[in-house]
Amino acid sequence: MLIYPAIDLRGGRVVRLRTGDYAQETVYGDDPCQVARGFRQAGATHIHLVDLDGARDGAQRNFQAVKEVAAQGGWFLEMGGGARDQAAVERMLEAGVNRVILGTLAAEQPQVMEQLARRYPGRIAAGVDARDGRVAIHGWRTLTDLDALDFVASLPQRGVDCVIYTDIARDGMLEGPNFAAYEALSRIPGLAVIASGGVSSLEDVRHLAGLGLHGAIIGKALYDGRIDLQAAIAAGKGEGAC
Repeated sequence: MLIYPAIDLRGGRVVRLRTGDYAQETVYGDDPCQVARGFRQAGATHIHLVDLDGARDGAQRNFQAVKEVAAQGGWFLEMGGGARDQAAVERMLEAGVNRVILGTLAAEQPQVMEQLARRYPGRIAAGVDARDGRVAIHGWRTLTDLDALDFVASLPQRGVDCVIYTDIARDGMLEGPNFAAYEALSRIPGLAVIASGGVSSLEDVRHLAGLGLHGAIIGKALYDGRIDLQAAIAAGKGEGAC
């Protein structure tokens, strides 16, 4: 299982939110490139990048930082936040992003998501953010009537082969992932599942890897020093297990 250290951007800075609340922000750095280099030095080959300003209102205020991180090369970069139309997606891909994550667009205009997935095979993922079992959009502020698990199950038929699934209540809380949800998602054929939200220990990493997931995103636990990135990468590969 791959480990994706997370870099969340707001106003050009590296931050983390608590359960998606923009009023509960912790700043961890002013230089996203420096943070990314630190992850690479620890052995990361994949990075999860989020434009929080874009996720909230569609404005890509952090695009310059995204381009600078992408320009460094040496890793697989996936990005979400602000991809609300084809032009935005193409802009991200042209900047060097390897995979664009569609969240609000995927839920509100699934037909556009399908078109983009077929136009850029392997480079489009769905970002499904769940609160109380339903899909949340617009930076987690709007709760839809879409059943999150049902929506994820429909993705392979729509040409989407990767999902980043976040349990909002767990995000930034360091209380462990929603293992029951990921176990259910792991049974969907033709879909690579990346877990996001709540990963707080190496045991969490090993548990997710045991479910056969494609990847796991780790954010706050890395920044707070609860998880060593090198150890997490090894645990994801099944190394160093107890």
